Amino acid sequence: MIFLLILGIIYQVNEREKIGLEEFLPFKFEKPVAMVENPLENGIFYIAEQIGRVKVVFKENGKWKVKNFLDIRDRVDFGGEKGLLGVAFSPNFKSNGRIYISYTSKHGYSIVSFFIVKDRKFSVGDKETTVLKVRQPPFPNHKGGDIKFGPDRFLYISLGDGGGAGDPLNTGQNPKDLLGSILRIDPESKLPYAIPKDNPFYDDVVCGANQSQEPLRGCAEVFAFGLRNTWRFSFDRKTGTLWAGDVGQNRWEEINIIEIGKNYGWRCYEGFELFDRNCGQINFVFPITVYKLYEQKDCAVIGGYVYRGEKIKSLHGKYLYGDWCSGKIRILDAEKYYKLKISDSSVLLESGLMISSFAEDESGEIYVLDHKSGKIYKITKTE
Repeated sequence: MIFLLILGIIYQVNEREKIGLEEFLPFKFEKPVAMVENPLENGIFYIAEQIGRVKVVFKENGKWKVKNFLDIRDRVDFGGEKGLLGVAFSPNFKSNGRIYISYTSKHGYSIVSFFIVKDRKFSVGDKETTVLKVRQPPFPNHKGGDIKFGPDRFLYISLGDGGGAGDPLNTGQNPKDLLGSILRIDPESKLPYAIPKDNPFYDDVVCGANQSQEPLRGCAEVFAFGLRNTWRFSFDRKTGTLWAGDVGQNRWEEINIIEIGKNYGWRCYEGFELFDRNCGQINFVFPITVYKLYEQKDCAVIGGYVYRGEKIKSLHGKYLYGDWCSGKIRILDAEKYYKLKISDSSVLLESGLMISSFAEDESGEIYVLDHKSGKIYKITKTE
């Protein structure tokens, strides 16, 4: 039986639980793309707006309040897939107060930097400290931009192939370039950053600091490569597994599990299909599952999270992800991913949203950000 919501369709996971979306905050944000919760005090959330602002929301006398937290619109190049794209708290936030951001600058760079939250809540300092600066090609798309600290306490950064159809600069298959990769750095032990000693090209050129010097094998910052545009990724808080949604070119949207030193195939492969016939025999890692572009109004995968909350038992251990155009939210079993085949996942919700991102709070509950309306929703049981 199908149960209709004002927003989308309620999904019946089993005989007892029905899943839907409820409005989480009574505010609209301007093109929200990321949300994180204060790691020291539950119930304080920071929402990144693509235009170049971060807002903070909190409860006061039982009512939600919203304040401007950080405004860097004067330095953000906003438009298309560019803008303020990511936000993350330092794992040492209690002692150092750092909040990291990722954005595209008006001077043509992808920037990762941090500010100091002076009171660890609402007051951020004016000083911006740049950690990483990567030159971008003059295309409006494929900038990646997600940032997260992993369970190893290192900072992971996604960078798309730089844009243009078919990866014209071949950055995906070139680990000597920071684009088309997921990077891993340690900005907490030294400035601007150190290189984790088990990075695959640890002893090679640090490309972010030496952009005129070509590496022998690959940039020291590269953790994995062969990616087209990993717009959103996340870590399973139980297992530490790194899940990523990689946006496709013509036919396939990918869900990948990212592992150190692996090549995920772009531009040689899109999904399981050969894209560039000039590629040789290389040891690629293929997606754990894919779905087809445009078949059901789908157009761009939005990577999500493995549900580890306590409120929806039937979703525990399921990976939730979405699509920008169709608004579909799909699920797959994160603990049986090695058995998956093409499109071996279920549609959890027909949300009707323009999903830009998912978010996870400190207790493992999952939220959905709607780029079009500016609203934020929480995935909940409906009864």
